[in-house]
Amino acid sequence: QVQLVESGGGLVQAGGSLRLSCAASGLTFSVYAMGWFRQAPGKEREFVAGISRSARATDYADSVKGRFTVSRDNAKNTVYLQMNSLKLEDTAVYYCAAKRAYNDYYVTKRDDYNYWGQGTQVTVSS
Repeated sequence: QVQLVESGGGLVQAGGSLRLSCAASGLTFSVYAMGWFRQAPGKEREFVAGISRSARATDYADSVKGRFTVSRDNAKNTVYLQMNSLKLEDTAVYYCAAKRAYNDYYVTKRDDYNYWGQGTQVTVSS
């Protein structure tokens, strides 16, 4: 079955960096668009970043543009989220998601994704 396993979360001070990874199995990774979402307590799950099948196209939420970078390694079936200049408001559970894609474009809508990981906690402290 399809599995998405996130790792790399943790506690970091404001201004610091973290790199999240999401390892996929049970699917042909290279035909899936991938995304990162996050959910803070009491809030809805929101789009953070998306990347197309070939990594040619990416998109980011306005709140993370210039600070976060999404990338993927199709040979390793893994998608990454490099998070720099972390802020208190970045604290959330971060989820990766996969969507079977028939074009080489990113996906931003939560409900369009087919598979989800279990999430990894990112806590930014002052």
